[in-house]
Amino acid sequence: MRISELAARTGVPLATVKYYLREELLMPGRATSATQAQYDDTHVRRLGLVRALVGQGLPLDKIKVVVALVEDPGEDLFVALGKAVMALPPYPGSLSGADDSADAEYPRTRALLERLGQLYDPRFTAVAQLERALSALDSAGLTMSDRRIDVYGEHIRGIADLDVDLLPTTSRQETVEAAVLGTALYEPVLAAMRRLAHQHRAARTFSTAADPGSSGCTQPDRHPQETQ
Repeated sequence: MRISELAARTGVPLATVKYYLREELLMPGRATSATQAQYDDTHVRRLGLVRALVGQGLPLDKIKVVVALVEDPGEDLFVALGKAVMALPPYPGSLSGADDSADAEYPRTRALLERLGQLYDPRFTAVAQLERALSALDSAGLTMSDRRIDVYGEHIRGIADLDVDLLPTTSRQETVEAAVLGTALYEPVLAAMRRLAHQHRAARTFSTAADPGSSGCTQPDRHPQETQ
């Protein structure tokens, strides 16, 4: 297909397609003349990836990281997946109060992951993100009880197991691409489903009749001194 057809098929404005080509977010088409090129389904797929990442608010430099890893994941797929997911927000520098230095320590997160028997790698962005979230709980007078950690951990690992099992394995490129899109686009689904589950449970627990206008919320874990 010609570039105008590519734009029409994907719904991406022609000027934007040309911009992505200039920025090397979209690979060049097959040249058919000095001024013409042909594009195919791989270009459609790449535009879908770029549009999804733009829609999640990723800056251009981060999208380029993902695109480069999709193009060439390298020999170690685990490392490539980690780098690709780390290109997604939030970024260490945007985590107010989080230490993003190479030798940073995250005691709350380390203790939580050790309890769950999970890998602790302070270089991974989500470690700083979780440390900040746990610190916010402390500041609010809340805590992550052992029961909450265990139940959250069990079900979240189940979700992670499913996500990894469903990753395509046809090629390394598809695996990286699916992991990035899955992380970026399924996390809002999980958050919304959790809130809707809270609403459903709260309606059953606290209301004699389900009130569509009511909203369920997580019951907080108070510090021991606040529950005595």
